Order: sequence, then C-alpha cells, then structure tokens
Amino acid sequence: MELILKNDVENLGFTDDIVTVKNGYGRNFLLPQGLAVLATPSTRKVLAETLKQRAFKEKKIIDSAQAEANKLNGLEIKITSKTGEGDKLFGSVSNANLAEALEKEDVSIDKKFISIAGGLIKRTGQYDAKIRFHRDVISSFSFEVVAEKKK
Repeated sequence: MELILKNDVENLGFTDDIVTVKNGYGRNFLLPQGLAVLATPSTRKVLAETLKQRAFKEKKIIDSAQAEANKLNGLEIKITSKTGEGDKLFGSVSNANLAEALEKEDVSIDKKFISIAGGLIKRTGQYDAKIRFHRDVISSFSFEVVAEKKK
C-alpha cells in the first residue's frame, strides 16, 4: 500500500514522503490516526505542487536549523546526577535531561529529536548523542555525566 505521510513517523519517513507499507499497518494505524493519506494520482499531483511551492521556503528553514546546530560547536554540557557506589547513578539520564540542559544554553530542541547512543545512561562518563534539527541537519554532540558533589 502506498501512502503519503502527513506527519513525521519514527522509523518510516518524514512529512510528504511517499512510503510503501503493509496493508494492515496503513489501514489500521496510519490512516485512522491521520498520519497518512492514500497515494492516489490526484493526491500525488497535489503533493508535487506543494513540494514545488515549498522548495524555496525549505532553504530558509534549513539555514535556520544549521544555525541552531552551529550553536552546539564548542559547547560543553555536564549533567550532574546523584551517584551510588563507584560511578553508578541513582536513576538514569535520558534525552529529556539532555534537552533540558541544552535549553539552559539557549539551544531549544524537543526531546524526541535527541537520540542517545545506548538509550538511557546509568553511569557517569562521556557520552554521544545525535540531535536532529531538520531532516537534512543532524548533528553529533558529546556531553558528560558527572557525579553530584556530596555534602
């Protein structure tokens, strides 16, 4: 089944992509949720016209996303967390904690666009994350998880 995505769908595609999915996934999830529409000849023509009009606007959007990504250069983020024995953390550090730390440094990014290698962090140390500002602008970022000073 060929569909045109109306929103970004994780592990499938971005808005206005034409994707091929299994019938059940399209019929039972994507279409009822309003995430996609059938790729009929008429919707394909509408999509082509929309993409043509959006092409020059896209350049501005990519430039602003690139400017946000450039703010990360030279930025050092240290996330403090309570620790137990050795370097083990109480709880964990997630993409939400990294988004919050970046917000304090004037880099606003939604937590769903941050993916930390290995998922949740449960030990102190240096870690890497991929941050997606735009479908064409993905930045790698290193940050450190440090132990909170004990009183």
